[in-house]
Amino acid sequence: MSDLTLDAAQTILSTALGHCRASNFKPMAVVVLDARGAVKVSAAEDGTSLKRFEVAHGKAYGALALGMGSRSIFKRAKEQAFFVASVTDVVGGALVPVPGGVLIRDAAGAVIGAVGISGDTSENDEAAASAGIAAAGFVADPGAD
Repeated sequence: MSDLTLDAAQTILSTALGHCRASNFKPMAVVVLDARGAVKVSAAEDGTSLKRFEVAHGKAYGALALGMGSRSIFKRAKEQAFFVASVTDVVGGALVPVPGGVLIRDAAGAVIGAVGISGDTSENDEAAASAGIAAAGFVADPGAD
């Protein structure tokens, strides 16, 4: 199992934001968490709305809490709303069940962290997170539809 180093987390962050700027996305907030859910790095671009960090954090933290990318949590929320609401309560409200929370997996498939991005459409948020993860040499797991 690989660890998510600060250097790798910074690569994820800078590449994700670069992807956002190259694609002309709205201002973004990005959070990279390690496997235990601690913030490794984060940034909010100029012009983001007040709570974008919390939304990005909730996407990443929810993915870690349930062991699935937030795209899967989104699907599960539609099918099992009471379960997702209960888990949201258990984790102190830090779960945002929409795409944009992407698990970071090492080459062996172990979860070593998660990225949450918020600011544009959920699909664009997820694409930026995945670009950052790939640039750091890891595998992005956004979850399944």
